[in-house]
Amino acid sequence: MEMETRGWRILLLLLVTLVMVVKLDPFQRWGGFQEKSMSMKNMNATLHFFIQSFNNASNDTYLFQVQKLIQSQMQLTTGVEYLVTVKIGRTKCKKSEERKASCPLQKNKLKKTLICMFLIYTVPWVNYYQLWNNSCQDG
Repeated sequence: MEMETRGWRILLLLLVTLVMVVKLDPFQRWGGFQEKSMSMKNMNATLHFFIQSFNNASNDTYLFQVQKLIQSQMQLTTGVEYLVTVKIGRTKCKKSEERKASCPLQKNKLKKTLICMFLIYTVPWVNYYQLWNNSCQDG
């Protein structure tokens, strides 16, 4: 009987949590963006997701990689939103080639750098990432 009661309590708690998540507007803001340092794990995963999304959407023959993190802000919502500015550069690795652990940056006439600002919504504890906004300019 005690196990059955405990099971119902857990089920009720999960149901209440689900209702709260559904009722909350996913775009609701709690406190706005703040400059806080991300954990290295979240930072690496967020930057990796961004550059992978950028490379997949790019028409460039070559892959780009993050060269420098310029600014990082976060805001808590129903997940975590990261507003990040980075400097990225064109590498010598072509998209059609097998992905290598490291790719040197292009030099001379093929050299290209961009400054990109992007907004990523993530629920890191379930490994969910979504690129909401992205804009890049020649750097």
